[in-house]
Amino acid sequence: MNILGLNKEKIQSMLTDLESEQIERTISTTDTDKFAQAICAFSNDLSNSTRSGYLLIGVHDDGSLSGLKANDKLLQSLGGLRSDGNILPQPIMSISVFSYENGDVIVLEIQPSPFPPVRYKGKTWIRVGPRKAVANEMEERILIERRTSNVSTFDIRPAPGIGLTEINQKLFTENYLTLAIDSDLLIEDRRELPEKLASLRFFSPNYNAITNAGLLLFGKDPERYIPGAYIQYVRFDGLTEAEDPVNEKKFSGNLIRVLTELDSFLEYAIIQQKPVPVTALKEKTQFNFPKWAIRELLLNSIMHRDYESNAPIKFYQYQDRIEIVNPGGLYGNARPENFPKVNDYRNPVIAEAMKVLGYVNRFNRGIARVKKELVNNGNPDAIFDYKRIGVFGVTVYDTLDNVGNKEETIQNAEYAKEKSWVKTKHELGEKLGEKLGETEWLILELISEDSSISIVDMAKKIQKSTTTIENNLKKLRDGEIVLHIGPAKGGSWKIIK
Repeated sequence: MNILGLNKEKIQSMLTDLESEQIERTISTTDTDKFAQAICAFSNDLSNSTRSGYLLIGVHDDGSLSGLKANDKLLQSLGGLRSDGNILPQPIMSISVFSYENGDVIVLEIQPSPFPPVRYKGKTWIRVGPRKAVANEMEERILIERRTSNVSTFDIRPAPGIGLTEINQKLFTENYLTLAIDSDLLIEDRRELPEKLASLRFFSPNYNAITNAGLLLFGKDPERYIPGAYIQYVRFDGLTEAEDPVNEKKFSGNLIRVLTELDSFLEYAIIQQKPVPVTALKEKTQFNFPKWAIRELLLNSIMHRDYESNAPIKFYQYQDRIEIVNPGGLYGNARPENFPKVNDYRNPVIAEAMKVLGYVNRFNRGIARVKKELVNNGNPDAIFDYKRIGVFGVTVYDTLDNVGNKEETIQNAEYAKEKSWVKTKHELGEKLGEKLGETEWLILELISEDSSISIVDMAKKIQKSTTTIENNLKKLRDGEIVLHIGPAKGGSWKIIK
């Protein structure tokens, strides 16, 4: 598709203009390093021409065509160069195909980046006449100064008055820098710490101050300066916020610390598993939530939230679901009618850092994989709430079926908030009439609140003997009202009427 006004006549002139600094030709269709270096170099636009650069694929150095036949697989591979996270920050580019008698020409049009320096695998590539080269310190400094004049997003802005003493410098030099910059370049890098920070958008030389991104990632106490920079986790003993909280935790500090803590917390406090029968003789292990999906949704909330808001990210867990709500709705080009196919970055430096740290594999692919993970684990689809002004929310329902008929709750998220044991009890009462005694009703209520509750705990809560509980459970099981899944110790209950 021709996006930016190219036509065959313009391409023909590019084929014959062999000296242009804005054009690179190649006959290779597989040399992704070469393609990415060219994209990086055109994005940096060292000469400040403000003009797009063009990578012509299927063209010899002399301008003749190679006979290339473009196909969908090749075009998808080239398009992936923009979002695979190896070129940071993401380049602004489009792909067009033009067919001639002697073959096709694939044209990658790359616009100058407003946030240089742009790096490919840790190296800053630039154009030196018709050639590519790795930028030296002076050339990179020119790009940094140019970026300062283009500052727009919150994370790139300087935090006035906040200097190097307010960040954990060792965290930057030992934990981040070695991942962000090519190792060979680091050995030769003799720059002072402020210049190294500035090259990665964590320091503003003009203001002699750490940027907001540097403060959030490496700050000793980011919340002191950015009050909403934390995550509030609450687990409620029920279906609404009106229920008593049974666990609370605040994730605060710099993002490198928070991201590490979240990983461990998900593993040991959120994700649970249980055996589920597949056949009479075979079981499989099922999780209440797929860890990767919840992790990805939390990372998205950190990456895309509005840090100028004093509100934290809300990470709330209920009996039947998890809700994550972050300040800041859809941003930039992302709108309700195109979400999640179109994405934009409120905090591009934070997004880049999370890619460098390994928390993000590819840009713009997270939601699609979340959906896949939920399907594979047996969870319903996530419900995204992006219509409320100023916030973005997502709800994920678990697979443990703790509260009766989950299909109804998935069809209507608001209904799920109102649903309670009273409704479930009413529905069962209509079906069973007077068949159940008081103790049996109390047992069902306990099971609805905690599907993994033990007989001993039931006895304590109802203040009956374990023998009485066992006898009443036998009646419920014989009447096909409840089902016990898994081993006697460690299994779970399910109301099946």
